Amino acid sequence: MVANSAFHRRRFLGGVGLVLAAGLMAAPLPAQAQTTLRIVGNFAKEHPSSVAMQLFQSEVHRLSGNQVKVEIFDNMQLGGAKENVDGTRAGTVFATWVGMAFLSRTVPELEAVSLPFLFPSREAAFKVIDGPVGELLDKKLAEKGFAPLGFMELGSRQVTNSKRPITSLEDFKGLKIRLQPNETHLATFRALGANAVAMDVKEIYSAMQQGVIDGQENPFINIQTSRYFEVQKFLTKTDHFFDFIAVVANKRQMDALTPEHRAAVQAAMKSAIAQQRSVAAKADAEALEDLKKRGMTYNELPPAVINELRKATSGIVDELRKRLGNDLIDKVLAEVQKAS
Repeated sequence: MVANSAFHRRRFLGGVGLVLAAGLMAAPLPAQAQTTLRIVGNFAKEHPSSVAMQLFQSEVHRLSGNQVKVEIFDNMQLGGAKENVDGTRAGTVFATWVGMAFLSRTVPELEAVSLPFLFPSREAAFKVIDGPVGELLDKKLAEKGFAPLGFMELGSRQVTNSKRPITSLEDFKGLKIRLQPNETHLATFRALGANAVAMDVKEIYSAMQQGVIDGQENPFINIQTSRYFEVQKFLTKTDHFFDFIAVVANKRQMDALTPEHRAAVQAAMKSAIAQQRSVAAKADAEALEDLKKRGMTYNELPPAVINELRKATSGIVDELRKRLGNDLIDKVLAEVQKAS
């Protein structure tokens, strides 16, 4: 009896196995799982960099055959610039596009292209960042856990404040000005006589509104899209820094993508950066006209005053040499000279 029961049980299980196998063969194969990439930024939705990220999103979808989905969180939806950088490095998000200065605390070598009055033109700035200097900075970013995807234009930075027009070096003295968390930027404004304060972008508007700080510095387009004209009166064209937006991903997540998906991300970002750079200068000029219409008191510093600012900040390069060494600074200066 026992043997006969075991025989029937084997026949039953074998039959079940055949049925299951047949069912699996008849069922359609599941589609390849979709990969989702979360990308965060602090720029307003209408900022040219955010618009470019929308292009990146659609291009990734197209190039990957919709196998890679990109979710964009702009305008500080998932925190300020610091949180975006920290989240990217930790891997809680895939990538961020952010003012380069917010990466300089982790990768101080980025400060080498943050010197005051370094670039004679935006064209020269791009030649430098797209050349050997940019390659070196990419390596430094990778060493700290970032996968560099390229550099957009943030642009020439200008000064706003609520106290007085700035028409001379003397007018900087005593003004409490917000700067990005970049030691070279902070040292530059201290050399001008200002009270330089590092502050995350998410705090700027309320700090100016409440009188905690007197002003800040940013490209015209950022001043406009962040609506700083609502809490600032005076706008001065100084062009003291030319700044970049770094696009960086988490290196572990980037390396984990399939070669095909990684290539799609890189190609899509190349298109997005080219598009952003092509419109950035025009957008900045249009933003200036809008700021004037909104009632900001605008002035441009004459060449003689700019030369005074250059002289006052000329020692910054020596301070940076002490922290980063001569080789990197000399390389940057040589590349700037070639690009000029």
